[in-house]
Amino acid sequence: MVSALVKPGRQLAKRLLLLQSGVVLTTAIMAVFAVSVDWGISALIGGSIFVVANAAFAGCAFLFSGASKARLIMASFFGGEALKILITVILFSVVFLYMEVELVPLKLAYLLVLGINIFGPVLFINNNK
Repeated sequence: MVSALVKPGRQLAKRLLLLQSGVVLTTAIMAVFAVSVDWGISALIGGSIFVVANAAFAGCAFLFSGASKARLIMASFFGGEALKILITVILFSVVFLYMEVELVPLKLAYLLVLGINIFGPVLFINNNK
């Protein structure tokens, strides 16, 4: 019963992560053909930073389920959000320190996937009742 309550949220998270991954790949391929390979690689890296951090958050957010585990759910949710921010900071730091990337496509791809994260769930809501 408990897993039945969490199942729709997990499916939504999986679909959202797949949508984000597809948009990152499409953006990177379009950047390669429109500008250069360096732009495509930078767009792929920027979008991937968000997708990896968001996947870590989704894993933590759905770690527990059930009313009896409300405190664990909240702790894992907030811990997942902190982990997401930490992963994002670490990955951007590594990219800026050790890689030569184009900043415009890196940041644009990150912001594009962030926008999908904000508005994407609207695409999956089923209003048929």
